[in-house]
Amino acid sequence: MTKKINLFANLKSDFASGLVVFLVALPLCLGIAMASGAPLFSGIIAGIVGGIVVGYLSQSHISVSGPAAGLTAIILTAITDLGAFDVFLMSVFIAGLIQLALGFLRAGSISNYFPTNVIEGMLAGIGIIIILKQIPHAFGYDADYEGDQAFIQNDGSNSFSFLFDVLNHIQLGAVVVTLVSLTILLCWEKVSFLKRIKLVPGALVAVIAGVVLNEIFVSTGSTLAIAKEHLVSLPVPKSFDDFKSIIIMPNFASVTNPQVWVVALTIAIVASIETLLCIEASDRMDVQKRYTDTNVELRAQGIGNVVSSLLGGLPMTSVVVRSSANNNAGAKSKMSTIIHGVLLLISVLSIPMILNKIPLATLATVLILVGYKLAKPATFMHFWKKGKYQFVPFIATLVFVVATDLLKGVALGIIISIIFVLRGNLKRAYNFKKEEYEDGDIIHIDLAQEVSFLNKAAIKQTLNEIPENSKVIINAHDTEYIAHDVLDLIREFKETRAIDENIKVKLKGFKEAYELENTPENNNHVTIEHYYDVAKREIVQKEVVRGE
Repeated sequence: MTKKINLFANLKSDFASGLVVFLVALPLCLGIAMASGAPLFSGIIAGIVGGIVVGYLSQSHISVSGPAAGLTAIILTAITDLGAFDVFLMSVFIAGLIQLALGFLRAGSISNYFPTNVIEGMLAGIGIIIILKQIPHAFGYDADYEGDQAFIQNDGSNSFSFLFDVLNHIQLGAVVVTLVSLTILLCWEKVSFLKRIKLVPGALVAVIAGVVLNEIFVSTGSTLAIAKEHLVSLPVPKSFDDFKSIIIMPNFASVTNPQVWVVALTIAIVASIETLLCIEASDRMDVQKRYTDTNVELRAQGIGNVVSSLLGGLPMTSVVVRSSANNNAGAKSKMSTIIHGVLLLISVLSIPMILNKIPLATLATVLILVGYKLAKPATFMHFWKKGKYQFVPFIATLVFVVATDLLKGVALGIIISIIFVLRGNLKRAYNFKKEEYEDGDIIHIDLAQEVSFLNKAAIKQTLNEIPENSKVIINAHDTEYIAHDVLDLIREFKETRAIDENIKVKLKGFKEAYELENTPENNNHVTIEHYYDVAKREIVQKEVVRGE
């Protein structure tokens, strides 16, 4: 059970960890909003709501909620297809209500029914999309092609041909900032003494370096200076009325638009799965081994997304990167998550002018590293080593997520996984063994506990491949159920082909009766000996007819 802890009992350690999460979340909130094709301010709003609202309602003491990289592809496509950001916010509002309903319906275990390889394939595909979308920004080209994440565009171009177009729009200052930021991010993770500085995340250092470098370019009049249109652009409220005017409300009139509901359902499903997977990971990280009620978490996320949409924020999930940073910084309770949300609110109110000096190239670099972590080569090798049953659904999901869209990719991956599971179950219905024996082969066929009609084809193929003059032992000692079709198949093999080809068949462990689903209720106890009796009567009748 979840231990009830006074939120203020560990304020010192929780404030320190909340500060770390704030420093990690600030550039990610801006970057994910940029990658989603949404107003940058919407990313900050989602981070604030995820920290304060979801942080308070959730039972998890480690996880941190906010805008997630896993939703960028969906948001980017949805905003384009729906035509307006306020219409998209209506989808987020409905998605929150769906999550709230899922929580009350106790659907918290839904993540257990999605194969890990499909989820990993989806995340890897999203990682590749993020990389493809951020490379132009890293070179100073901030014009998204059609604002769409689709691989094939309406004009016949694709993601890769667009990358070649970037070569005609390179901004040298942005390239320098990108290289410096990339160097910092890589060194911060690889150099041992830098990794010990827990209070200063690499992403924040990269952002500060980008700002300082560009300010030097501007103050010296260098041609490398990055123009204003290539910097973060947050609204700067000077009064409470100004602050209210930048809040975008959902377009409630669009509730009758079927496409709004499709987007809402997509967000609800994907956000819920990502959240539940993150909660599972967070519970494993928690040194106090506190358990999180996943149904309560779904309700908290649902309320969070409803509030975020009403304030003009992006949809959110529980996020692994921020949750891991929170745990590593020594968080004791969910107060650290709430503190990080409060600090985000303070920053957007007090220092928006400073935030507007951040080069988009720096944020792009941070996101490229995020995308790489989602689609790193080690993940590919992991599933490759597990064999085709794990690798094929993984790679198929990845390719279709990138080439089409997220739902089609995940659907294909699940279908392939189901096919592989059925195929594997067919083979596991029996165990086939063959031993060399001086008088010929002794072939052992050990049936599983349950043998259904789905196993008929595999068993039939095995029986057909048994050579002449063999000895076969069919063992049903552990079998509780055998389908009518399979019993009939075994009977035909023993009474017909085995006699014709001098195959000696021995049956072991067959019950006197099996409960058969496809036999009449008044005669559902059928023995395999019954089939032999029927076969013998058929043979006698044929002999009488032929006059033999």
